[in-house]
Amino acid sequence: MPSRTSHAGVAKSAGISGERSISEAELHTLMEAIYRTYSYDFRNYTGASQKRRVLQAMASFDVPTVAALQAGVLKDPTLFMQLLQYLTIPVSDMFRDPTFFRALREQVVPVLQTYPSLKIWIAGCSTGEEVYSLAILLREEGLLERSLIYATDINARALDKARQGIFPARGLQGYAANYQKAGGKQALSDYYTAAYGAVIFDKTLTDNITFADHSLATDSVFSETQLVLCRNVLIYFNKTLQDRALGLFHESLSHRGFLGLGSKESIDFSGYASHFEPLDKPERIFRKCQPLQP
Repeated sequence: MPSRTSHAGVAKSAGISGERSISEAELHTLMEAIYRTYSYDFRNYTGASQKRRVLQAMASFDVPTVAALQAGVLKDPTLFMQLLQYLTIPVSDMFRDPTFFRALREQVVPVLQTYPSLKIWIAGCSTGEEVYSLAILLREEGLLERSLIYATDINARALDKARQGIFPARGLQGYAANYQKAGGKQALSDYYTAAYGAVIFDKTLTDNITFADHSLATDSVFSETQLVLCRNVLIYFNKTLQDRALGLFHESLSHRGFLGLGSKESIDFSGYASHFEPLDKPERIFRKCQPLQP
């Protein structure tokens, strides 16, 4: 891992000092350079949140300008992987927005139980808290063993953490409270083992889960899924990328499949508004439908 000293050296070698700031043109140039060099496409992420995250990275790396950051990132893949941790926001919670999971349990699961087998796609799964939350819910409803789940993200480090299923114990009290509010049928502690300030979740929860690198900006779909979850991801996309992602979800879902979005996300003003109908609009759960013909 490059040291803080080496990052400062990037700035020093560029011969620049002063207060850190970013223009739209600099941000665009940086994202274009990242795409051309590493094939990670952040060009259609929203400017305000992206700018904030780049500034945080610059402060952490002690790099005063975007030009210096760009020069360092293009020369050093390890530094780029560190920047990626800022650009992708690899943080999550278990049973986040528990009323969403309760709605899944009460309104979506009864339909899923009518299928002999299931395919589910969790897009932007980050470090895996949502993956394990859904796996626990499916196990309690007798669906996990007949489900094939694709858990995807563009952040390789986050995917590795998700595969391991190891989380800090400090978050468990909140996770357990969320689990109960979400309609949990046991104790959350039944699903993990605690040791040395961390917990590891039961490995059998991931027997039918494939963790995979996938970009909503550049990659194609996982076909014939009955449920797609993409929560708290679209808020970081501009409208062009939001529409692309919703198009992927629509193409992926089977007839009358379900789509779950984050609490601040909507399809109302997207190009796919007529392709989904609300099942539980407050909880952002939708069903694929045939759009009305003009």
